Amino acid sequence: MNIQTRRKYDRDFKRNAVLLCSEPGRSIPEVAENLGINKDLLYRWCREYHKSTGRPVFPGNGIASLTEDQRRIRELEKKLKDTEMERDILKKAMAIFSRAPK
Repeated sequence: MNIQTRRKYDRDFKRNAVLLCSEPGRSIPEVAENLGINKDLLYRWCREYHKSTGRPVFPGNGIASLTEDQRRIRELEKKLKDTEMERDILKKAMAIFSRAPK
C-alpha cells in the first residue's frame, strides 16, 4: 500500500516561490518543476499572494489571517465570556451561602 504523506511548506518558501514566478523569463510550470512541487499548487499560491490586500499571506495551519481590529474584537469577546462565567459562578455561590440553615 502506497501512502503519501502531505508535505507542508512554510510561509517563506511559498512567498519565495511566488516571487521566483514574477521574475522575467520564468514561468510557473518551470519554477514548479525546479522546486519539485505541483504547478497547480504554485498557481494557487500566486493567486492568493496577488489578491491579498494588506492582510497576511499564507497564514498557516489553523491560523486565521485577521486584521488588528478583528484580533482585538476576538480578544475582547473572550474576556467578556470569561467575565460572564465568573459572574454566574459568584451568583450561584451567593445563593448557596445565603440560604437559611435548617
